[in-house]
Amino acid sequence: MKVHVLLKKEELDEALLDASKTVVVFDILLATSTISACLSFGARAVVPAETAEEAQLIAQKRQDEAVCLAGESNGLPITGFVYPLPLALQHEVKGKTLILVTTNGTVAIRKAAKAGKVWIASLLNSETVARKVSEEYKDETILLVCAGSNNKFCLEDFYGAGYFLSQLAVKTGGAALELTDSARAANLFYESQSSNSLSILKNTRVGESLMNMEFERELHFVSQKSLIETATYLFENEIVCDSFVSAYRS
Repeated sequence: MKVHVLLKKEELDEALLDASKTVVVFDILLATSTISACLSFGARAVVPAETAEEAQLIAQKRQDEAVCLAGESNGLPITGFVYPLPLALQHEVKGKTLILVTTNGTVAIRKAAKAGKVWIASLLNSETVARKVSEEYKDETILLVCAGSNNKFCLEDFYGAGYFLSQLAVKTGGAALELTDSARAANLFYESQSSNSLSILKNTRVGESLMNMEFERELHFVSQKSLIETATYLFENEIVCDSFVSAYRS
């Protein structure tokens, strides 16, 4: 199983995506964490949008169903949208379709859409996603895509990719993995900091911004590993999930 890590979504070449590629997207702060959590909280599905205008158009076309609009633009709230924090959305999404727009995470997911399968992973659910990737593997290349931030590398996504690799090694027996140098680097970084997830998240640029906005509780929540047993993936234009045992271990 060949696994490569892309350090930011801008490195992903859409022209090379086809059924021979499986993509796993990481935007730990916060899009993929929010998506994983909201589906475990009972959201029917998540629709990733690239702009607020697109999200509003999607909502207008779905007037016959219950929807929730959430999003941010360059980290700032969008008028009429819930700020996309997982715990803030916990009691807003049950039975609804969440229409989500973020500056980086939802853009990365949409950019990956031509791959054979697109998984959405966070620290919260990487164990379950790794299990599903291993079970469904059919000799494709696995691309772990760190969303990054406006064409910049984000340490928290790299850490998330490393954690995913640690779980994938367990599920495959390790010897089956053929890691590129970027994947080896992510794995080594995670192994050196495996017990420091909250500290890592707090001390990134995005993490510091969230701390300044008094979102420490949200950071603590998304720093937890394998709390949620949902394998989240893109199906047509929606993100849905396979759930195992209990969706959310409260």
